[in-house]
Amino acid sequence: MLASFLRDDPSLALATDLYELSMAQGFWNRGMTELQAEFHMFYRQNPFGGGYVVWAGLENLLEALSGFRFSQGDLDYLSGLKTRVGGPLFEEKFLSHLENFRFTCSVDAVPEGSVVFPNEPLVRVRGPILEAQMVETLLLSIVNYQSLIATKAARVVLAAQGDPVFEFGLRRAPGLDGGFSASRAAYIGGCRGTSNVLAGKWLGIQVAGTFAHSWVMAFDTEGEAFDAFASAMPDNCVFLVDTYDSLEGLRHAARVGQQLKAQGHNLAGIRLDSGDLTYLSIQARRVLDEAGLEDAFVMASGDLDEWLIRSMKSQDAKVNAWGVGTRLVTGYGDPALGGVYKLSAVKNAGEEPWRYKLKVSEQKLKTSIPGVLQVYRCSNGDGKFIADAILDDREKPGEVSRIIDPNDNTKSRSIKSAVQREPLLERYLENGTLVRKSPSLDEIRDRAARQLELLDASHKRFENPHIYPVGLSPRLNTLRDDMIAQARAVDLI
Repeated sequence: MLASFLRDDPSLALATDLYELSMAQGFWNRGMTELQAEFHMFYRQNPFGGGYVVWAGLENLLEALSGFRFSQGDLDYLSGLKTRVGGPLFEEKFLSHLENFRFTCSVDAVPEGSVVFPNEPLVRVRGPILEAQMVETLLLSIVNYQSLIATKAARVVLAAQGDPVFEFGLRRAPGLDGGFSASRAAYIGGCRGTSNVLAGKWLGIQVAGTFAHSWVMAFDTEGEAFDAFASAMPDNCVFLVDTYDSLEGLRHAARVGQQLKAQGHNLAGIRLDSGDLTYLSIQARRVLDEAGLEDAFVMASGDLDEWLIRSMKSQDAKVNAWGVGTRLVTGYGDPALGGVYKLSAVKNAGEEPWRYKLKVSEQKLKTSIPGVLQVYRCSNGDGKFIADAILDDREKPGEVSRIIDPNDNTKSRSIKSAVQREPLLERYLENGTLVRKSPSLDEIRDRAARQLELLDASHKRFENPHIYPVGLSPRLNTLRDDMIAQARAVDLI
């Protein structure tokens, strides 16, 4: 983590909402610390009006959970918090309990880089309820943001149709931590590299950049500025040409590019950051080609997103690379993934079976799914994804031939017996200890690319994407409906 307030005390235990700690003391006070609980993390709606999410942030989450501890500084701070009437908010004995706190839950999750969909469990946390409840906010803050940005990046990369996309958003990201997480997530989503040098150092991501308008303004003329930069970095020249007049800047860039070529170097390219980018890119390609600089690329930047890039591509813009910043790292258009974390089952230690729990809402969209859940991805003979089935762990996936929309019982889909069924939730933490090695960042990125290839194009449309089928088994659907009816039952007077 990059925040300065973590330099002297790296503990993340207080990266939470106060109510998590209040509930923890409540469980402790009631002697419920050993009550076993099952929580599931999922989200309800796809962001950006899209048809999928690229799942990201899992490696960072597992690292945070496996090292979850309360430092002495954390405990000192908590001991100083007061109630509304001035007494200590937390009991001394409870804080003593936290002094030896270790996260001992087991965690199952969908592999990072997977393509996922609404309502299906993405993380399953099982263990003492005090522990499982306490990590809710930390869990959601890590995976919600990174999944949002990885999804936005995947959409931008899709719009670019094979052109390299670079993430340029550090200065507009939600803080240094957000900028670092955005660089990681954008890379998973398909970006070629980043302008964030610290992310390049720690994550091994390619770094890229040009120079700012201030470089040109520091010299008497634009031509002099380009000459000076070429002298300083002859093998890394990408000229920003729109400080004064883009067309004149293109001519200066071409002149210096020819000089570099004569000296045995090559002009890497030019960058357009404002104006009519489509028109200017066509002019840039013409000027560079006429100067014998056919290998120099044209990069566009400046408040780009998937919509503008797609529009420019449809107008035959001559752009070879894209720098996307603000609208990528802020998740422009949908600034948060609405991931939630819900209790779905409890039992006393040594007790069987689980007692299922349900959160009811007037909107079925916000009514949770009870049980100990697993999600199975159904694929055809070519490996293409056709549906996801959510089952209780007491069911056998091969026996489920139909799934029901969790938000509308009138909608169902048949699943042929011949389709492949792959369980998505895999064990990563066993009793708080990592039991599965995390793949490299490049492997996660490759997984995301493969998963997107296996998703039908109809689900990747920007407008009105076809809804990917995710459903409950008939047994689980009936169980849920029965529990909803029971929860809503009232005595009539």
